[in-house]
Amino acid sequence: MRTRAIAVVAALAIALAGCGGSDNGDDSTAQVTTVTEAAPRVAVQTAEHGFDAARVFREASPGVVTIRSVFRGEAGSAEGSGFVLDESGKIVTNAHVVTDESSGSRKTAKEVFVEFPDRNTVPAKIVGFDPFADVALLKVDPDGFKLHPLQLGDDNDLVVGQPVAAIGSPFGEQQSLSVGVVSATDRSVESLTKFQIEGAIQTDASINPGNSGGPLLDAGARVLGINEQIETNSGSNSGVGFAVPVSAIKRSVTQLEEKGEAEYAYIGVSIQSVYPQLADKLNLDTDHGGLISEVVPGGPAEKAGLRGGDDRLTFQAIPYETGGDVILSVDGHPIVQPENLAHFISIHQPGQTVHLEILRDGDKREQVDVVLGKRPGG
Repeated sequence: MRTRAIAVVAALAIALAGCGGSDNGDDSTAQVTTVTEAAPRVAVQTAEHGFDAARVFREASPGVVTIRSVFRGEAGSAEGSGFVLDESGKIVTNAHVVTDESSGSRKTAKEVFVEFPDRNTVPAKIVGFDPFADVALLKVDPDGFKLHPLQLGDDNDLVVGQPVAAIGSPFGEQQSLSVGVVSATDRSVESLTKFQIEGAIQTDASINPGNSGGPLLDAGARVLGINEQIETNSGSNSGVGFAVPVSAIKRSVTQLEEKGEAEYAYIGVSIQSVYPQLADKLNLDTDHGGLISEVVPGGPAEKAGLRGGDDRLTFQAIPYETGGDVILSVDGHPIVQPENLAHFISIHQPGQTVHLEILRDGDKREQVDVVLGKRPGG
């Protein structure tokens, strides 16, 4: 069975949540290309495409670190990757590198250590972590060290086929480089909560356990995302890896620096995508939108009067909860896929109001204002 696996590696015999399991999926069986200073061949192979992997590695690798987390009791320890954010000692990694959920409840690492490429190893403080985006912010004492911060890039203009590089510590093999392309953009992948991470970057650059928290880089050695999970049949790379986009990282880090935690807006609905054939089947006066299958009791949507489904239908082998409202747009932005709604809600803060256009009873267009709540489960 194909599963999604967090790309963190257990340093002891105790398996961590998502190690070859189902937390966030990084699946890539593509061949890993590990580059050192004595391996210029990769640069020769990729320079003709305008992507010099050796240069990317040379510029970025001094800022990529290995992170070891020690947990209490049976959780053991885990190893992942991370990168230097600034010269004050801030380090970015995945939340699942410094937390453990294998017992059914989230535990924070008792101790965290950061190893730099020059083999200097120092303790780190967990400033905070964001389980919704799987991002953690660490802090080390920079005294006596020359830190090499990585520049944050922009994921808004990514195109499929764009070359990328991943650097990290797969299976504990530090300072390993793999190269590939952006396989897809705007993916929805599992977080450490019941909510999805939206806008994830899919890549065939080889990602394996231990790569978690390491950077996915563009041709200018700028961070496009942090490598987070694989889709896999075996627990190892199968050519389908996912990275948390840098836009989500920036949002998380800003909140973690300010408050030690991240808050997200919440509307409280489950929706299914409307497409032309389904609309015809349900006699809906629209060819797009989010069909509300469920409204969370007591949530913002219910308080605003939105309605969920009250009947069931299987169409083209997919079950649907029918009879509910259809969300057509949020603040004028059309809803075509379910992730569109999640995105337009996520750019708001709890307490803010969004303006929805909905379709009720198949043909009545109405305007509804919803005061957003705070996303639960963090």
